[in-house]
Amino acid sequence: MVSRERLLFAFLHSCFPSLGPRCCISLSGAGPLTTGSGQTQKMNLFQAITSALDNSLAKDPTAVIFGEDVAFGGVFRCTVGLRDKYGKDRVFNTPLCEQGIVGFGIGIAVTGATAIAEIQFADYIFPAFDQIVNEAAKYRYRSGDLFNCGSLTIRAPWGCVGHGALYHSQSPEAFFAHCPGIKVVVPRSPFQAKGLLLSCIEDKNPCIFFEPKILYRAAVEQVPLEPYNIPLSQAEVIQEGSDVTLVAWGTQVHVIREVASMAQEKLGVSCEVIDLKTILPWDMDTVCKSVIKTGRLLISHEAPLTGGFASEISSTVQEECFLNLEAPISRVCGYDTPFPHIFEPFYIPDKWKCYDALRKMINY
Repeated sequence: MVSRERLLFAFLHSCFPSLGPRCCISLSGAGPLTTGSGQTQKMNLFQAITSALDNSLAKDPTAVIFGEDVAFGGVFRCTVGLRDKYGKDRVFNTPLCEQGIVGFGIGIAVTGATAIAEIQFADYIFPAFDQIVNEAAKYRYRSGDLFNCGSLTIRAPWGCVGHGALYHSQSPEAFFAHCPGIKVVVPRSPFQAKGLLLSCIEDKNPCIFFEPKILYRAAVEQVPLEPYNIPLSQAEVIQEGSDVTLVAWGTQVHVIREVASMAQEKLGVSCEVIDLKTILPWDMDTVCKSVIKTGRLLISHEAPLTGGFASEISSTVQEECFLNLEAPISRVCGYDTPFPHIFEPFYIPDKWKCYDALRKMINY
């Protein structure tokens, strides 16, 4: 019988070949490694999340973690061992009610505690939409800064996974990008996940932290054991280039990195690759600076095309960099359909779709 791990690797390799053999790295027996920047350990993405949560609970006695099944480690094992270490009063289960989970988080955050809520899948966040948009995001503003729930962080597994279908595959970041008062963050790697999550937890605003679940066990790298922060709202230029700017976040960053390699090899085209990291508020300066240099922009995300966050980036760049553009801005995204099950490999914006769009821009 073929194991689920092998099936997942086959899907990952077909859709995200830039992950390469890292999908097969075994973490069993991976001991800590001392480097010049302190002690690190090989971790996958979910272990990096666990490490960040562990650091937060150890550092902040008011921090609590709660959600559906988190006391048992959670569906993706991100909270495994934390209840045993810190007790049932700090890591505990909730009823199956996302509105109640976020509402409870707002309440204890207002009283001064650090609230770390888990929504079991990002697809389930919509029952909590009113609490997030009308309560958490507006609490500071409507009280004249007398009260706030800035110490609330909402974690949610996000994006496609290879077999998630309608209710376990969605990327809802654009829904919340229209909501001033919160921050929305998506990491691409274990190192990034830990540093960004700790920054969200310590930020003075409510944060939504979307975790690419297809990378939970696929992305592996050395991660410091001690706490560290990666600044929010600062995009990262992963690769410098001169002909085309490629922008993505989360899992899709690995896709556009592969596209950049293909463009260099097949077309002799130099691509600048940018990981946005923070969706709200996003780093306009880094993206616009790159587009002024390259004259071309391709944005890619898994969420549907219409109303996706690529539209916001595209309109902003068009307003700020119009005279620098050498070709129309290209958006390579999911289709405007419900997320399919069997046809998921055809739905996602893979490297071939991105490469074809890039080639059209070059030939414009």
